[in-house]
Amino acid sequence: MSVEVYIPTPFRRATNNKDKVSVDAQDVRGLLDELEDRFGALKGLVRNEAGEIHDHVNVYVNSEAIESLDGLGTTLKDGDEVSIIPALAGGAGLSSSEAALV
Repeated sequence: MSVEVYIPTPFRRATNNKDKVSVDAQDVRGLLDELEDRFGALKGLVRNEAGEIHDHVNVYVNSEAIESLDGLGTTLKDGDEVSIIPALAGGAGLSSSEAALV
């Protein structure tokens, strides 16, 4: 059973610049285990030491967040598409004079 995994740009340095990877896994936990085994530099980028997905990373199966499914236990089937999306941050806060105008 093959699942396509979209690798986001910030994590591609860990996958030899591959933007998509095929993985054989029965669930999201197994998929992440396989990815981390194959690409050791991914360890710590998606999950913490306890194996939980970082708060700033979202994982989707066929465009549906795994939080609304079965989390790491979400079952995968042949042809599923998984996306790993890190949250984006940045921008500058408003100065006190700009905030007063809002």
